[in-house]
Amino acid sequence: MLRSAIIASLVALALATGPALAQEATLPALGISLEGYAYPYPVQYFTVVNDGRSLAMAYMDVAPTANANGRAVVLMHGKNFGGYYFQNVIARLSAAGYRVVVPDQIGWGKSPKPDIHYSFQQLAANTAALLDALHVGSVAVLGHSTGGMLAVRFALMYPQRVTQLILEDPVGLEDYRLKIPPQSDDTLFAQELNNTRPEALRAFYAHYFAHPAPSLYEPLADVQIRVARSPDYDQWARASALAYQMIYQQPVRYEYHLLAAPTLIIVGAEDRTVPMGAYAPPDVRATMGNFPELAREAARDIPHGRFVIVANSGHIPHLEQPEQFFDALLPFLRS
Repeated sequence: MLRSAIIASLVALALATGPALAQEATLPALGISLEGYAYPYPVQYFTVVNDGRSLAMAYMDVAPTANANGRAVVLMHGKNFGGYYFQNVIARLSAAGYRVVVPDQIGWGKSPKPDIHYSFQQLAANTAALLDALHVGSVAVLGHSTGGMLAVRFALMYPQRVTQLILEDPVGLEDYRLKIPPQSDDTLFAQELNNTRPEALRAFYAHYFAHPAPSLYEPLADVQIRVARSPDYDQWARASALAYQMIYQQPVRYEYHLLAAPTLIIVGAEDRTVPMGAYAPPDVRATMGNFPELAREAARDIPHGRFVIVANSGHIPHLEQPEQFFDALLPFLRS
């Protein structure tokens, strides 16, 4: 109830001050491949071919900063983010001796936004090809949100190379098709095209946090606010709509019992995120997105699964409660 009240207050404030915020905005527009946006580490590109198109996949490859342990971790971002929001995770892992590879999946971040059929299988194959090119064999895989669904698919496709699997607030812990009516590509595209008001975008990103301080959500919202000013925003919106369809149409939850790697699920105690939840009837939506309960059930289905609940956190524990997050992550990786 407290979180709902906080979000309601934020929305009300945003609606009251939105025009002024929009007029006062001084940050320049970004290209849909985040041209002009500085990443925390150098960005490189790797060519993949998807749907017959040659595409330059962006990634960061960060070496250990001390006491190299010869191990690598791959970070898989969520739907409304790019590799940039893993800055503190990269820094902590590299300081602990890990090489950290952070792709921007095709359709996200500094990678292109093609109008193609998006699938977790293809994104996983792209990632495997990148790792092969970097001569990285066995890896621990950490996937956040939609990246959690991708991480599961990757671990199922390449079990021989995944040493450990970490799922941070993974969406797909329930089958959304059972409770949310299907939506057309055109409906989702139109919604994304209309989702450009700065005040609405700030409220959208605020809802990811249990205690939404501006210092947490404004840097995330500012990226999308600036992209929304791009003359090519329709391409971004189309890719975003197709990504929602991928989440909806390609569940992974039924295959959790097939995961071979030791798996840690880390979830925020107050996370209630549901992709496309606005299309569910309100009474049905109220039954969805209970991440602590969903994580408990999922961990029981994974042969070597365990879960950790992060107190006072919403959908992004690595930003909202980083010390609790690392207290769970680092010992698991060392084990």
